[in-house]
Amino acid sequence: MIDRRQSMALLGSALAFGGTAWAAPRASARAAAGASGRGRAAGEPFSWDWLKGHAAAMARSRPTPMPKPDPRALANDYDAANRISFRPDRTIFADDGYGVRLFPLLKAAPVPVEISIVERGRARLIEHSEDMFQVGPGEGPEPHVLAGVAGFRVMNRGGVGDWLAFLGASYFRSSGPLHQYGLSARGLAIDTGIDGKEEFPAFTHFWLERTRAGLTIYALLQGPSVVGAWRFANRMEADAVVQDVSSAIWLRRDVERLGIAPLTSMFWYDEGNPQARADWRPEIHDSDGLLIHNKAGERIWRPLGNPPRPTINAFADPGGGSAFGLLQRDRAFDHYQDDGVFYEKRPSLWVEPVGDWGPGAVMLYEIPTAKETDDNIVAFWTPDRPARAGTTFTFDYRLRWLGGEPAAPALARVVDRWTGTAGRPGLEPIANARRLVVDFEGAGLRGLDRRSGVTAAVSIDQGKLLLVDAYPVVGQPGRWRMIADVTRSNRPANLRATLEKDGRTLSETVIHQFY
Repeated sequence: MIDRRQSMALLGSALAFGGTAWAAPRASARAAAGASGRGRAAGEPFSWDWLKGHAAAMARSRPTPMPKPDPRALANDYDAANRISFRPDRTIFADDGYGVRLFPLLKAAPVPVEISIVERGRARLIEHSEDMFQVGPGEGPEPHVLAGVAGFRVMNRGGVGDWLAFLGASYFRSSGPLHQYGLSARGLAIDTGIDGKEEFPAFTHFWLERTRAGLTIYALLQGPSVVGAWRFANRMEADAVVQDVSSAIWLRRDVERLGIAPLTSMFWYDEGNPQARADWRPEIHDSDGLLIHNKAGERIWRPLGNPPRPTINAFADPGGGSAFGLLQRDRAFDHYQDDGVFYEKRPSLWVEPVGDWGPGAVMLYEIPTAKETDDNIVAFWTPDRPARAGTTFTFDYRLRWLGGEPAAPALARVVDRWTGTAGRPGLEPIANARRLVVDFEGAGLRGLDRRSGVTAAVSIDQGKLLLVDAYPVVGQPGRWRMIADVTRSNRPANLRATLEKDGRTLSETVIHQFY
């Protein structure tokens, strides 16, 4: 497969040959679709209710074969992908920041999907025609444009680069307000983290509808265990890309672990785990932590790690429907020194449940990696309700692709974290022990000193606490440092720490896992 760094370079590209970038003209969906209107210009009736009914009927009937990869697409590698592009004059919808262009079948995306245009309650299928795509100049033999499309992208105004893309299985991405692709979202996760059982259902048919508010995308999801209907109402705001998502799921088989609103990212190493560093760059990751706001009012920050073996953690919320997300908090270029893929600009992705999701847990699955081309982090919500064959689930939620933080209580947040040997610097390290250092920063910590009664509430589920201290960092107003020395254990150990004063919480709760 094309590696992850290369595949993200395809998203957001300028679509320019010979230094010339085309701007899409204003075109109606009918003109963009070309052959799709011929012989059936009226289209077929379509609505969100129709799609849900269609998915429910499919779930009750004999499963239909899933689309198969086109083996000829394997010849269209990374270089070929940079030469094949959708013709700008065939752009679907107006060039106002919501114009849509299609992806050809490629080595990285060889499975064809169906795409329809919705206008006035009727849907017309876009039928492939050879002149949809063009091939630009380049070295080697000219790549072959195959019949079919693999997905689509939503273009920036002017047609240079994109800000939203659906491509492969049920994956989709946004470049967010900082205009840099990074982590992905999925429609659904099934049995993630269970050896040999994970299933990757796919969006097989999309319907695109231009609205006054933005662009609405409908999708039919299919897999051996599931049929589902999705609706994404997408819009760009000043500080975020927002997707209001509705989903309806019908299970054909029992599912051991149903993953709702799954997020997928990459974490190799950061300043907190330097032992994993094998590259000259100081840090390499798309996300550096999992943030959770649970119904009990607690705000949890779980720094991501690169474990020695696949590891899964659950953060239960009996109140139901924790807001959660994978964030890239560290926005300093010099912490990454990558002037090619700009890790400091990678978007954060925040999930806000809408309505009552019932009790369940946010789950975090971390897989060991030794390179930046692996997506080794998955986070999702899993309901306590059993996912049995014949069961129907519905979930509504909002996705916000951010360059900053989601709205939150005025609590100090974790801004740095380090691990190392335990004991006082300059003296012999404490044997069979290790140290965690966490820096918190926030306006509520300003003006507080060692006499203000600030303490660190720390607990650990494996091993023993040897030392806990908390104090203001000299010369850094509003910044406090927490130090904890703990004994080593034979099992992963979870340390929880919060800054408090007079019984009042001053900071979010950091949960660090020692491997």
